[in-house]
Amino acid sequence: MPSRVPSSAPPPPAATHASERSDGPSPGNRLLLLSLLLTLLLWNVPYGHVALYPFKLFATWLHEFSHGLAMIACGAGFARMEIFQDTSGLAFPSRAVAPYAQALISSAGYLGTAFFGAALLVVGRTQNGARRSLFVLGVLHLGSAAGFVRNPFGIMAVGLFGVLLLAVAFRAGMRACGFLVNLLAAQSCTNAVLDIRVLFGPAMLVNGRPHGQSDAHVVARSLGGPYWLWAGLWLTWSFVLFYSALRYVKVKGAAHATPVPPPLPALGEDGSARF
Repeated sequence: MPSRVPSSAPPPPAATHASERSDGPSPGNRLLLLSLLLTLLLWNVPYGHVALYPFKLFATWLHEFSHGLAMIACGAGFARMEIFQDTSGLAFPSRAVAPYAQALISSAGYLGTAFFGAALLVVGRTQNGARRSLFVLGVLHLGSAAGFVRNPFGIMAVGLFGVLLLAVAFRAGMRACGFLVNLLAAQSCTNAVLDIRVLFGPAMLVNGRPHGQSDAHVVARSLGGPYWLWAGLWLTWSFVLFYSALRYVKVKGAAHATPVPPPLPALGEDGSARF
């Protein structure tokens, strides 16, 4: 028979699961915080740029690949792209398009880098999402290296990075996958902001040589307005997406750490608590 306790006695404390006792950030948030701190550190220490070099090439690939996706969507066709040792790059359409479509294509590089960086921040907070993201990125790298990249350095860099991403996706542990995705996301968001700053400078360099028309200048020529207006709008877009992604991750992490109240005991016919 079930035991009875008087209704005046307080119920015994219910067992709390480990996940319900968590007062700190969730594992995904801790990996994100670690990747952001590492990014900040590497940007500010001597030779930190050497460690960041593969990730800057990744951001360049993301930029040019975003151009290519916009070219396909606008009917211009994606002829090829090139990625150079100085982390600059170019994407080439197959045919000319209307001015408004050209403006969309030129905007897609900066807008796409910020968007995909923010998306990686969101999916990287879960371990399964991080592993799947690395797999998709690896396949896209190998596919673009085989189908679109045309210069030797670009083929080698994009292909090797794709192999690395797939190797981590298949062989590394969940935490390693989550850390790498968060690091890629942090670098993408950071480069999306820092690369736009270059548009406000006096000259653009591609493969070590002056390049007359920046993406912002092309949009200004196509739609009107000063080039710095479009660069400023892209910069705002990057900040808004970065903030929104961090806010989403924080809210989801807080929901993960919120304690779940124990169920109330059932009452017997005489008002006593039944366990």
